[in-house]
Amino acid sequence: MFLLIASAILGGVMALALISIKFLFSEHLAKKFYKIFALADLAFIIVIIGGWWIRWLVPDWFVTVFGNVATIFLMTQLICGGLVVCALVARFFYRKFGKPTKFNPERRRVLAHGMIYPLLSFALTLYGNRVEKNFDVENFYDVPIKNLPPDLEGFRLAQISDLHLGAYFSLERLEALLQRIADAKPDLLAITGDIFDDVSMNPAAIKIVDAFTDKFKFGIFYIHGNHEHFRGIRAIEQMLAQTKIHCLINRAENVTSKLYVLGVDYPSRAPVMSTTDKDREKLFAEARKNFVDAAIKDVPDDAIKILLAHHPEFIDDGAERNFALTLTGHTHGSQVGIFGVPLFPVFKYTRGVVKIADSFGYVHVGNGSWFPFRLGCPPEIAYFTLKTK
Repeated sequence: MFLLIASAILGGVMALALISIKFLFSEHLAKKFYKIFALADLAFIIVIIGGWWIRWLVPDWFVTVFGNVATIFLMTQLICGGLVVCALVARFFYRKFGKPTKFNPERRRVLAHGMIYPLLSFALTLYGNRVEKNFDVENFYDVPIKNLPPDLEGFRLAQISDLHLGAYFSLERLEALLQRIADAKPDLLAITGDIFDDVSMNPAAIKIVDAFTDKFKFGIFYIHGNHEHFRGIRAIEQMLAQTKIHCLINRAENVTSKLYVLGVDYPSRAPVMSTTDKDREKLFAEARKNFVDAAIKDVPDDAIKILLAHHPEFIDDGAERNFALTLTGHTHGSQVGIFGVPLFPVFKYTRGVVKIADSFGYVHVGNGSWFPFRLGCPPEIAYFTLKTK
Protein backbone atom coordinates (compact mmCIF):
# COMPACT_ATOMS: atom_id res chain seq x y z
CA MET A 1 0.00 0.00 0.00
CA PHE A 2 2.80 2.40 0.92
CA LEU A 3 4.63 1.71 -2.33
CA LEU A 4 1.48 2.15 -4.42
CA ILE A 5 0.60 5.45 -2.76
CA ALA A 6 4.20 6.72 -2.86
CA SER A 7 4.62 5.74 -6.51
CA ALA A 8 1.35 7.44 -7.50
CA ILE A 9 2.23 10.66 -5.65
CA LEU A 10 5.81 10.79 -6.92
CA GLY A 11 4.74 10.00 -10.46
CA GLY A 12 2.13 12.75 -10.30
CA VAL A 13 4.67 15.26 -9.00
CA MET A 14 7.09 14.32 -11.77
CA ALA A 15 4.45 14.68 -14.49
CA LEU A 16 3.19 18.01 -13.10
CA ALA A 17 6.73 19.40 -12.90
CA LEU A 18 7.55 18.47 -16.48
CA ILE A 19 4.30 20.00 -17.74
CA SER A 20 4.96 23.19 -15.75
CA ILE A 21 8.40 23.65 -17.28
CA LYS A 22 6.77 24.12 -20.68
CA PHE A 23 4.91 27.20 -19.46
CA LEU A 24 7.73 28.76 -17.42
CA PHE A 25 10.69 28.79 -19.78
CA SER A 26 11.52 29.37 -23.40
CA GLU A 27 11.58 26.33 -25.64
CA HIS A 28 15.38 26.19 -25.56
CA LEU A 29 15.62 26.30 -21.73
CA ALA A 30 12.64 23.98 -21.30
CA LYS A 31 14.42 21.17 -23.16
CA LYS A 32 17.37 21.41 -20.78
CA PHE A 33 15.19 21.52 -17.66
CA TYR A 34 13.16 18.53 -18.87
CA LYS A 35 16.26 16.35 -18.74
CA ILE A 36 17.55 17.74 -15.44
CA PHE A 37 14.28 17.38 -13.54
CA ALA A 38 13.33 14.05 -15.11
CA LEU A 39 16.65 12.51 -14.06
CA ALA A 40 16.58 14.11 -10.59
CA ASP A 41 12.98 13.03 -9.93
CA LEU A 42 13.71 9.52 -11.14
CA ALA A 43 16.74 9.33 -8.82
CA PHE A 44 14.66 10.46 -5.82
CA ILE A 45 11.93 7.94 -6.67
CA ILE A 46 14.43 5.08 -6.93
CA VAL A 47 16.06 5.98 -3.59
CA ILE A 48 12.70 6.39 -1.80
CA ILE A 49 11.20 3.12 -3.05
CA GLY A 50 14.50 1.23 -2.84
CA GLY A 51 15.09 2.56 0.67
CA TRP A 52 11.67 1.31 1.73
CA TRP A 53 12.62 -2.26 0.75
CA ILE A 54 15.83 -2.14 2.82
CA ARG A 55 14.61 0.34 5.45
CA TRP A 56 16.05 -1.67 8.35
CA LEU A 57 19.54 -1.07 6.91
CA VAL A 58 19.14 2.67 6.37
CA PRO A 59 20.74 4.77 9.17
CA ASP A 60 18.55 7.35 10.94
CA TRP A 61 20.78 10.28 9.95
CA PHE A 62 20.32 9.43 6.27
CA VAL A 63 16.53 9.24 6.64
CA THR A 64 16.50 12.66 8.29
CA VAL A 65 18.80 14.39 5.78
CA PHE A 66 17.48 12.71 2.66
CA GLY A 67 13.86 13.03 3.80
CA ASN A 68 14.17 16.79 4.22
CA VAL A 69 16.06 17.30 0.95
CA ALA A 70 13.64 15.12 -1.01
CA THR A 71 10.64 16.85 0.55
CA ILE A 72 11.95 20.32 -0.33
CA PHE A 73 12.78 19.28 -3.89
CA LEU A 74 9.54 17.43 -4.60
CA MET A 75 7.15 19.76 -2.75
CA THR A 76 8.62 22.76 -4.55
CA GLN A 77 7.72 21.08 -7.83
CA LEU A 78 4.24 20.13 -6.60
CA ILE A 79 3.43 23.65 -5.37
CA CYS A 80 4.92 25.19 -8.49
CA GLY A 81 2.77 22.92 -10.63
CA GLY A 82 -0.32 23.92 -8.70
CA LEU A 83 0.47 27.61 -9.11
CA VAL A 84 1.07 27.18 -12.83
CA VAL A 85 -2.26 25.39 -13.29
CA CYS A 86 -4.06 28.19 -11.41
CA ALA A 87 -2.26 30.81 -13.55
CA LEU A 88 -3.19 29.02 -16.76
CA VAL A 89 -6.84 28.83 -15.75
CA ALA A 90 -6.83 32.52 -14.81
CA ARG A 91 -5.14 33.44 -18.09
CA PHE A 92 -7.65 31.39 -20.09
CA PHE A 93 -10.61 33.21 -18.59
CA TYR A 94 -8.92 36.60 -18.84
CA ARG A 95 -8.23 36.13 -22.54
CA LYS A 96 -11.64 34.65 -23.19
CA PHE A 97 -13.56 37.50 -21.57
CA GLY A 98 -10.95 40.27 -21.56
CA LYS A 99 -9.47 42.38 -24.32
CA PRO A 100 -8.22 40.41 -27.34
CA THR A 101 -4.46 40.43 -27.88
CA LYS A 102 -2.40 39.99 -30.98
CA PHE A 103 -1.40 36.35 -31.44
CA ASN A 104 2.18 35.51 -30.51
CA PRO A 105 2.87 31.75 -30.20
CA GLU A 106 5.84 32.11 -27.83
CA ARG A 107 4.17 34.67 -25.57
CA ARG A 108 0.93 32.68 -25.57
CA ARG A 109 2.81 29.55 -24.48
CA VAL A 110 5.05 30.96 -21.73
CA LEU A 111 3.60 32.58 -18.61
CA ALA A 112 4.74 36.11 -17.83
CA HIS A 113 7.28 36.50 -15.01
CA GLY A 114 7.93 32.77 -15.08
CA MET A 115 10.63 32.76 -12.39
CA ILE A 116 8.14 33.99 -9.78
CA TYR A 117 6.46 30.59 -9.68
CA PRO A 118 9.47 28.41 -8.74
CA LEU A 119 10.84 31.07 -6.36
CA LEU A 120 7.51 31.44 -4.53
CA SER A 121 7.11 27.65 -4.45
CA PHE A 122 10.58 27.21 -2.97
CA ALA A 123 9.86 29.83 -0.29
CA LEU A 124 6.56 28.16 0.67
CA THR A 125 8.24 24.76 0.79
CA LEU A 126 11.03 26.02 3.06
CA TYR A 127 8.41 27.54 5.35
CA GLY A 128 6.42 24.30 5.48
CA ASN A 129 9.52 22.18 6.06
CA ARG A 130 11.55 24.35 8.43
CA VAL A 131 8.94 26.47 10.25
CA GLU A 132 5.31 25.37 10.26
CA LYS A 133 5.87 21.67 10.90
CA ASN A 134 7.81 22.57 14.06
CA PHE A 135 5.44 25.22 15.39
CA ASP A 136 2.69 23.79 17.62
CA VAL A 137 -0.33 26.08 17.86
CA GLU A 138 -2.87 25.99 20.69
CA ASN A 139 -6.57 25.54 19.95
CA PHE A 140 -9.26 25.88 22.62
CA TYR A 141 -12.77 24.43 22.61
CA ASP A 142 -15.71 24.45 25.00
CA VAL A 143 -17.63 21.19 25.23
CA PRO A 144 -21.27 21.78 26.27
CA ILE A 145 -22.72 18.88 28.26
CA LYS A 146 -26.23 18.42 29.57
CA ASN A 147 -26.57 17.76 33.30
CA LEU A 148 -22.87 18.31 33.92
CA PRO A 149 -22.13 17.86 37.66
CA PRO A 150 -21.08 21.17 39.25
CA ASP A 151 -17.69 19.82 40.28
CA LEU A 152 -16.86 19.10 36.62
CA GLU A 153 -17.66 22.62 35.45
CA GLY A 154 -14.49 24.01 33.86
CA PHE A 155 -12.68 20.64 33.83
CA ARG A 156 -10.02 20.97 31.13
CA LEU A 157 -8.08 18.33 29.26
CA ALA A 158 -5.37 18.62 26.61
CA GLN A 159 -4.84 16.37 23.61
CA ILE A 160 -1.80 15.56 21.51
CA SER A 161 -1.58 12.89 18.85
CA ASP A 162 0.50 11.36 16.05
CA LEU A 163 3.93 12.53 17.17
CA HIS A 164 5.65 9.76 15.19
CA LEU A 165 8.89 9.80 17.14
CA GLY A 166 11.82 9.18 14.86
CA ALA A 167 13.62 10.98 12.08
CA TYR A 168 11.35 14.05 12.19
CA PHE A 169 10.37 14.23 15.87
CA SER A 170 13.05 14.05 18.55
CA LEU A 171 12.96 13.13 22.22
CA GLU A 172 13.98 16.69 23.02
CA ARG A 173 10.97 18.03 21.17
CA LEU A 174 8.72 15.54 22.98
CA GLU A 175 9.98 16.74 26.35
CA ALA A 176 9.58 20.40 25.38
CA LEU A 177 6.03 19.75 24.16
CA LEU A 178 5.03 18.01 27.38
CA GLN A 179 6.56 20.80 29.47
CA ARG A 180 4.63 23.42 27.50
CA ILE A 181 1.37 21.57 28.13
CA ALA A 182 2.16 21.02 31.81
CA ASP A 183 2.79 24.75 32.19
CA ALA A 184 -0.76 25.40 30.93
CA LYS A 185 -2.04 23.25 33.84
CA PRO A 186 -4.85 21.23 32.24
CA ASP A 187 -6.42 18.64 34.54
CA LEU A 188 -5.57 15.74 32.25
CA LEU A 189 -3.52 14.96 29.16
CA ALA A 190 -4.85 12.60 26.47
CA ILE A 191 -2.48 11.04 23.92
CA THR A 192 -4.37 9.42 21.06
CA GLY A 193 -1.79 7.14 19.49
CA ASP A 194 1.09 7.01 17.00
CA ILE A 195 3.60 8.41 19.45
CA PHE A 196 5.93 5.44 20.14
CA ASP A 197 6.98 4.97 16.52
CA ASP A 198 10.70 4.17 16.77
CA VAL A 199 11.95 0.95 18.37
CA SER A 200 15.24 2.49 19.49
CA MET A 201 13.59 5.62 20.93
CA ASN A 202 10.49 4.07 22.50
CA PRO A 203 12.02 3.11 25.88
CA ALA A 204 13.37 6.63 26.46
CA ALA A 205 10.14 8.20 25.19
CA ILE A 206 8.02 6.16 27.60
CA LYS A 207 10.26 7.27 30.48
CA ILE A 208 9.87 10.91 29.45
CA VAL A 209 6.07 10.67 29.27
CA ASP A 210 5.96 8.82 32.61
CA ALA A 211 8.04 11.56 34.24
CA PHE A 212 5.29 14.07 33.39
CA THR A 213 2.32 12.11 34.75
CA ASP A 214 2.47 13.84 38.15
CA LYS A 215 2.39 17.26 36.50
CA PHE A 216 -1.27 16.73 35.59
CA LYS A 217 -3.86 16.53 38.35
CA PHE A 218 -5.44 13.37 36.95
CA GLY A 219 -2.47 12.08 34.99
CA ILE A 220 -1.83 11.09 31.39
CA PHE A 221 -4.17 8.79 29.44
CA TYR A 222 -2.89 6.98 26.37
CA ILE A 223 -4.28 4.70 23.65
CA HIS A 224 -2.52 2.85 20.82
CA GLY A 225 -2.44 4.02 17.22
CA ASN A 226 -1.75 1.82 14.24
CA HIS A 227 1.98 2.62 14.30
CA GLU A 228 2.47 1.21 17.79
CA HIS A 229 1.35 -2.10 16.31
CA PHE A 230 4.19 -1.80 13.77
CA ARG A 231 6.84 -1.12 16.44
CA GLY A 232 6.59 -4.09 18.78
CA ILE A 233 3.26 -3.62 20.53
CA ARG A 234 3.92 -6.22 23.24
CA ALA A 235 7.22 -4.62 24.23
CA ILE A 236 5.53 -1.22 24.34
CA GLU A 237 2.75 -2.56 26.56
CA GLN A 238 5.25 -4.23 28.90
CA MET A 239 7.12 -0.95 29.32
CA LEU A 240 3.90 1.01 29.84
CA ALA A 241 2.84 -1.45 32.53
CA GLN A 242 5.81 -0.31 34.62
CA THR A 243 4.70 3.34 34.51
CA LYS A 244 1.97 5.57 35.91
CA ILE A 245 0.60 6.25 32.43
CA HIS A 246 -3.06 5.20 32.12
CA CYS A 247 -2.94 2.86 29.13
CA LEU A 248 -6.51 2.18 28.03
CA ILE A 249 -6.96 -0.86 25.82
CA ASN A 250 -10.70 -1.39 25.39
CA ARG A 251 -11.40 -0.38 28.96
CA ALA A 252 -12.39 2.65 31.03
CA GLU A 253 -11.24 4.41 34.17
CA ASN A 254 -13.12 6.65 36.56
CA VAL A 255 -11.29 9.98 36.65
CA THR A 256 -13.33 11.87 39.22
CA SER A 257 -16.96 12.23 40.22
CA LYS A 258 -19.05 10.94 37.29
CA LEU A 259 -16.33 11.44 34.70
CA TYR A 260 -15.01 8.32 32.93
CA VAL A 261 -12.34 8.12 30.24
CA LEU A 262 -12.68 5.20 27.84
CA GLY A 263 -9.96 4.04 25.51
CA VAL A 264 -10.00 1.67 22.54
CA ASP A 265 -7.28 -0.11 20.58
CA TYR A 266 -6.71 0.33 16.86
CA PRO A 267 -8.68 -2.37 14.99
CA SER A 268 -6.55 -4.54 12.74
CA ARG A 269 -9.36 -4.45 10.17
CA ALA A 270 -9.36 -0.65 10.01
CA PRO A 271 -8.78 0.79 6.53
CA VAL A 272 -5.92 3.28 6.49
CA MET A 273 -8.20 5.73 4.67
CA SER A 274 -11.91 5.77 3.90
CA THR A 275 -12.92 2.77 1.83
CA THR A 276 -15.73 1.88 -0.56
CA ASP A 277 -15.20 -1.82 0.11
CA LYS A 278 -18.50 -2.72 1.79
CA ASP A 279 -17.24 -5.98 3.29
CA ARG A 280 -14.19 -4.33 4.81
CA GLU A 281 -16.28 -1.42 6.09
CA LYS A 282 -18.66 -3.90 7.74
CA LEU A 283 -15.78 -5.71 9.46
CA PHE A 284 -14.35 -2.38 10.59
CA ALA A 285 -17.70 -1.26 12.02
CA GLU A 286 -18.07 -4.55 13.89
CA ALA A 287 -14.56 -4.25 15.33
CA ARG A 288 -15.25 -0.68 16.48
CA LYS A 289 -18.50 -1.73 18.11
CA ASN A 290 -16.86 -4.63 19.93
CA PHE A 291 -14.03 -2.44 21.22
CA VAL A 292 -16.38 0.27 22.48
CA ASP A 293 -18.72 -2.31 24.03
CA ALA A 294 -15.77 -3.77 25.95
CA ALA A 295 -14.63 -0.32 27.10
CA ILE A 296 -18.07 0.76 28.32
CA LYS A 297 -18.91 -2.54 30.01
CA ASP A 298 -18.51 -1.37 33.63
CA VAL A 299 -19.29 2.33 33.14
CA PRO A 300 -22.49 3.63 34.78
CA ASP A 301 -25.21 4.77 32.39
CA ASP A 302 -25.35 8.26 33.90
CA ALA A 303 -21.58 8.83 33.68
CA ILE A 304 -20.00 11.62 31.64
CA LYS A 305 -18.02 9.65 29.04
CA ILE A 306 -14.96 10.74 27.10
CA LEU A 307 -13.73 8.29 24.44
CA LEU A 308 -10.13 8.18 23.24
CA ALA A 309 -9.64 6.46 19.88
CA HIS A 310 -7.08 6.72 17.12
CA HIS A 311 -9.24 6.30 14.02
CA PRO A 312 -11.69 9.20 13.45
CA GLU A 313 -14.63 6.98 12.53
CA PHE A 314 -14.94 6.11 16.22
CA ILE A 315 -16.64 9.51 16.42
CA ASP A 316 -19.73 7.81 14.96
CA ASP A 317 -19.61 5.17 17.68
CA GLY A 318 -19.28 7.82 20.35
CA ALA A 319 -22.24 9.76 18.96
CA GLU A 320 -24.35 6.60 18.72
CA ARG A 321 -23.85 6.05 22.46
CA ASN A 322 -24.25 9.76 23.27
CA PHE A 323 -20.71 10.15 24.62
CA ALA A 324 -19.97 13.72 25.61
CA LEU A 325 -16.63 13.83 23.80
CA THR A 326 -14.67 11.60 21.42
CA LEU A 327 -11.03 12.49 20.72
CA THR A 328 -9.26 10.97 17.70
CA GLY A 329 -6.25 11.53 15.44
CA HIS A 330 -4.68 9.45 12.65
CA THR A 331 -5.36 11.77 9.69
CA HIS A 332 -2.74 14.48 10.35
CA GLY A 333 -5.39 16.86 9.05
CA SER A 334 -3.91 15.95 5.61
CA GLN A 335 -0.84 18.07 6.56
CA VAL A 336 -1.74 20.55 3.81
CA GLY A 337 -4.71 22.89 3.97
CA ILE A 338 -6.11 26.12 2.61
CA PHE A 339 -7.83 28.48 5.05
CA GLY A 340 -8.28 25.64 7.53
CA VAL A 341 -9.75 23.23 4.97
CA PRO A 342 -7.75 20.03 4.34
CA LEU A 343 -6.47 19.78 0.79
CA PHE A 344 -6.53 15.97 0.81
CA PRO A 345 -9.71 14.90 2.67
CA VAL A 346 -9.33 11.16 2.14
CA PHE A 347 -11.07 10.29 5.43
CA LYS A 348 -14.70 10.53 6.46
CA TYR A 349 -13.58 13.03 9.11
CA THR A 350 -10.22 14.64 8.40
CA ARG A 351 -9.78 17.59 10.71
CA GLY A 352 -11.36 19.53 13.56
CA VAL A 353 -14.75 19.50 15.27
CA VAL A 354 -17.49 17.02 14.39
CA LYS A 355 -20.86 17.68 16.05
CA ILE A 356 -23.44 14.90 15.95
CA ALA A 357 -26.56 15.66 18.02
CA ASP A 358 -25.28 16.30 21.56
CA SER A 359 -22.01 14.46 21.00
CA PHE A 360 -18.79 16.42 20.41
CA GLY A 361 -16.07 14.76 18.31
CA TYR A 362 -12.61 15.99 17.38
CA VAL A 363 -9.99 14.96 14.82
CA HIS A 364 -6.57 16.14 15.94
CA VAL A 365 -4.20 17.25 13.15
CA GLY A 366 -1.24 15.59 14.87
CA ASN A 367 2.06 16.88 16.20
CA GLY A 368 4.38 14.94 13.94
CA SER A 369 4.48 14.24 10.22
CA TRP A 370 4.25 11.46 7.67
CA PHE A 371 6.84 13.46 5.72
CA PRO A 372 8.58 16.61 7.02
CA PHE A 373 6.21 19.23 5.66
CA ARG A 374 3.08 21.08 6.79
CA LEU A 375 1.41 24.01 5.11
CA GLY A 376 -1.87 25.51 6.30
CA CYS A 377 -2.08 22.71 8.86
CA PRO A 378 0.30 23.38 11.78
CA PRO A 379 0.72 20.79 14.55
CA GLU A 380 -1.47 21.53 17.52
CA ILE A 381 -2.16 21.21 21.21
CA ALA A 382 -5.94 20.99 21.59
CA TYR A 383 -7.63 21.99 24.86
CA PHE A 384 -11.20 21.05 25.77
CA THR A 385 -13.15 22.62 28.64
CA LEU A 386 -16.33 20.97 29.93
CA LYS A 387 -19.22 23.42 30.25
CA THR A 388 -22.85 23.09 31.34
CA LYS A 389 -25.21 23.14 28.37
